Amino acid sequence: MNVMQPIPAETANAADPQAEISARLERLPITREVFWARNIVGAATFFDGYTVIAIAYAMPVLVREWGLTPSQTGMILSMGYLGQLIGAILFGWLAEKVGRLKVLLFTILLFVSMDVACLFAAGAGMMMAFRFVQGIGTGGEVPVASAYINELIGSKGRGKFFLLYEVMFLLGLVGAGLIGYFMVPVYGWKAMFVVGLVPAIIMVPLRWFLKESPRWLAANGRYGEANAIVTRMEESARAAGKELPEPKLIQAPVHRKSDWRELFQGVYLKRTLSIWAMWFTAYTVANGTITWLPTLYRQVFNLPLQTSIFYGFLTSVGGVIAAVICALLIDKVGRKRWYTGALLLAPVPLLALAWLGATSPIQVLVLAGLAYAIVQTVTFSLYLYSAEIYPTRLRALGTGTGSAWLRLGSSAGPILVGTVMSSMGIQYVFASFAAILIVGAIITMLFAIETKDRVLEELSP
Repeated sequence: MNVMQPIPAETANAADPQAEISARLERLPITREVFWARNIVGAATFFDGYTVIAIAYAMPVLVREWGLTPSQTGMILSMGYLGQLIGAILFGWLAEKVGRLKVLLFTILLFVSMDVACLFAAGAGMMMAFRFVQGIGTGGEVPVASAYINELIGSKGRGKFFLLYEVMFLLGLVGAGLIGYFMVPVYGWKAMFVVGLVPAIIMVPLRWFLKESPRWLAANGRYGEANAIVTRMEESARAAGKELPEPKLIQAPVHRKSDWRELFQGVYLKRTLSIWAMWFTAYTVANGTITWLPTLYRQVFNLPLQTSIFYGFLTSVGGVIAAVICALLIDKVGRKRWYTGALLLAPVPLLALAWLGATSPIQVLVLAGLAYAIVQTVTFSLYLYSAEIYPTRLRALGTGTGSAWLRLGSSAGPILVGTVMSSMGIQYVFASFAAILIVGAIITMLFAIETKDRVLEELSP
């Protein structure tokens, strides 16, 4: 890998326009345009999070209403994640070709339309089909949005700014829990999907206020458009009384077309394989836990429906609190150190739960909830890390293919819970989750790279 050096000021005029766009973005504070871009895209991400988890709060009712077996329950929970796998790869590739915003709008319209379709599901087969198609949309939205937000900001404070956006996904999970707690016992499972349409209806028109990523435009030779957007951001910063320093140009990455094979070449091979392992292990445990907990409380411990949903909601809230703490500290601690520590710490309560036998709902609530909160700091921030380790020409594609392993892990988790619980018992579910996290910690420790406070173009040739 070539070490990228700052370009002397006297040669700035002769610099690559792509390097110039990057340098001008690096010196900018958080402008009004970037702030609102984060909030508008965050509204979509909120709804994405709501949609992903809504089925978990509908499931305790559906299990009894449709007479579902544990295997059918696991399949319904998993089909959305399988669809997300396809969406993450397909739309990540497409975003490199046609731009971030066009793809974002299409993915949002796709998963909103399937939210309507789920209202008319009459059985397990239809629900699986609708959740699969819906997953294609939700799977494409977050990785493309992550690449877009990362490309708008500089290296200083990037982790905090981006992760406070990612918290919107977790707030979507919490929102689903609140709706599930108050409305499902009264109005039934369809309430989850009806209420989920509201933020989407508000958010879709706001998409038209967004501008395309200047980094993507510059990487695709559209320098005039990129310059116009960055100039507007600079004028906004000056109007707010900010003084802009001279741009410090970094040698731009080599101009190449986006090619998926590059993910497995040179320095990117180790990055790709390690991030895939991190995605898979963390999400197998996180989503295997959170999607099954309301049903476990209801079916294994025979808790009332409202109590089952409330306990699941408390677990989601714990995950949000842990995520906010991570967002505020990760720029100080560093990505690699945080991920390694979290993946080693989370197995402790899981192993304690396995040793105790998971004999009471309070044991599960406290210990599984603690493990989930710790793992959640990894899962929600991996979009930040994935977007940092690839160049602009590969960022959406690399993030999309990486998050495809999120989908594999998320689909494997509920199936693993159903299979192990049926054949061996609930305590072995938690022991299996602990082992999976330890494998993820070892891979992270050995192969992950540190990205904090480093310019995106400096990290990737």
